[in-house]
Amino acid sequence: MEVIKVENLYKQYRLGQVTTGSIAHDFNRWWQTVRGKEDPYEKITGLNNREDSGSNDYVWALQDINFSVKQGEVLGIIGRNGAGKSTLLKILSKVTSPTKGNIKIKGRIASLLEVGTGFHPELTGRENIFLNGAILGMTKSEIRSKFDEIVAFSGVEKYIDTPVKRYSSGMYVRLAFAVAAHLEPEILIVDEVLAVGDAEFQKKCLGKMKDVSGEGRTVLFVSHNMAAVKSLCTKGILLQNGKVIIEGAIDSVVKKYYGGERDSFNYRLCNYEVDGFHLYSVGVKNSNKAFDDEIIRDREIIIEFNYKLEKDINGLYFNIKLKDEEGSFILTTLSLGEINIDIDSNCIKMVIPAGFFNEGTFNLDLLVIQKNENGYKSYIQEPDFLSFDVLPEERPLGTWMGKELGFLRHTFEWKKLLK
Repeated sequence: MEVIKVENLYKQYRLGQVTTGSIAHDFNRWWQTVRGKEDPYEKITGLNNREDSGSNDYVWALQDINFSVKQGEVLGIIGRNGAGKSTLLKILSKVTSPTKGNIKIKGRIASLLEVGTGFHPELTGRENIFLNGAILGMTKSEIRSKFDEIVAFSGVEKYIDTPVKRYSSGMYVRLAFAVAAHLEPEILIVDEVLAVGDAEFQKKCLGKMKDVSGEGRTVLFVSHNMAAVKSLCTKGILLQNGKVIIEGAIDSVVKKYYGGERDSFNYRLCNYEVDGFHLYSVGVKNSNKAFDDEIIRDREIIIEFNYKLEKDINGLYFNIKLKDEEGSFILTTLSLGEINIDIDSNCIKMVIPAGFFNEGTFNLDLLVIQKNENGYKSYIQEPDFLSFDVLPEERPLGTWMGKELGFLRHTFEWKKLLK
């Protein structure tokens, strides 16, 4: 049974204004609608692209969004900053209304969109629990029956009778999530706000959301933590510039997110341009292989960057951080001291020795920085820039050497010493 159905959804904003800006604009829109004609401002509305410095005052934050969610599904909504994820959740939560399109929702919604959502700062934690329950249509006795469970889950029992304006952002989120998850909504909507909590609480929240979906309730989850998205969600939507790029199984959606303009999981085309530095592509492969081929752990692994310099930039370096699926950093490496990028070069490669990694999925954070007399200047800083899978060798050494022993499996030098 479908509990959410979104059809031809659009959301338009005028930049720099609270409303459309003037009585003349509002009257013009109304008059064209009365005459049965198209909104004149929709014709001049531009795409939702934060990197576009054009002069258009109107943008489509969302454009022609269509999808449906069934009861008990966990839907991951992913995309880069400014793609329209939060706007979509606000419309589904009825915080704001769409410019046009239809939304059909069956069931009670609890939303956690940002720190302090639905909380009154002057009220205590206890009072806010009852306030949120009342907003969701619950009786006092129903809220009381869940109260101890909410407080225990949040871990803020000591401060439950303190006004929430004195809470830290982490405490805010702990209580807000506990309230949203335990007051039995049919649909739970959670934005990236969970990232404010510590690692232990994030793990606890993911477990609770799995429990909620197991009870037949629906979860919509937005996060930049792809490991969390893959572990929790069964279905995904990728948004880019306010449009749905792909909808389907979560693994294929995450691969498209990392792959950029290509379907390949371990290669990304890009068009970064900063102060005379252009980055065109980044890819991971085995030596003498194509980027589309599988990456095998017992061969050298190449990370290749293609770029162009319009002028000499002294002290320009690449910094790579590799993480596992849980987001934990495994290693960091910097081209500093090994190779300096200059105007005569257009490609740089980093070589990882054969057999260095265990099999698994790795996420790559990319930084391009310049070292000068004032320290470091950042040119590009992109978390989760791409991801790649490392597969076991064709003839594995045995399960005792498997992934459970970690993500690195390098052969170091061993020596015998004479006594």
